[in-house]
Amino acid sequence: MTYFQRPGGFAALYLGLAYAVGIALFLVVLDYPSITSAEQKMELLVASAMLFHVMQLILYVIFGVVLLIFVRALHERLKDAAPFAARLGAVLGVLWAGLLVASGMVTISGIDPALRLYETDPTQAAVFWLGIETVAEGIGLGRGEILGGLMTLLFALAGLRAAVFPKALNYLGVFVGIAGIASTVPGLHDLAGLFGIAQLLWFLWLGTVLWAGRGLRHET
Repeated sequence: MTYFQRPGGFAALYLGLAYAVGIALFLVVLDYPSITSAEQKMELLVASAMLFHVMQLILYVIFGVVLLIFVRALHERLKDAAPFAARLGAVLGVLWAGLLVASGMVTISGIDPALRLYETDPTQAAVFWLGIETVAEGIGLGRGEILGGLMTLLFALAGLRAAVFPKALNYLGVFVGIAGIASTVPGLHDLAGLFGIAQLLWFLWLGTVLWAGRGLRHET
């Protein structure tokens, strides 16, 4: 159904831009990788509670909802030429979206209690917040991008089989998918960073293709 393509393009552009915003906020604004102890993380939350709330909305809750639009658009585009890959990719995408929304909501629900506890017992607040982060990370598959990787790989393979979208774009999707799956292997978790950057590019490129309508015809 062609009327899904432009909404799908807009969704893909949002997903790519959300990745870019997340990278900038976590690595540059908050310098989060340098924060290692539970106490430091709690102090950062106290200093930037509103930013944390907004980040969770943009990068997890809204991201997950928009991902559903993107998944529907790709499924509609690819289901006739590559039904198995398109449908399985869509199922995995929906599951990934649901977990991302749940992860974001767990974090958001824990912000205010952590801040209130900090007023009376900073040490316990740090332990509480560490627990919230651990649960949210587990729900959001923070130790490996298995669902996002599989979804991207299946859609890219479906694109190659259906001979739609530029071939280089589909091959980029294959690379993204392999990197995401590999990031679940112990010792290779750092590949999640490569997955994120590569998927950012895949989202933006695919978004421009869908938005321009070029995803509606076969390309080489």
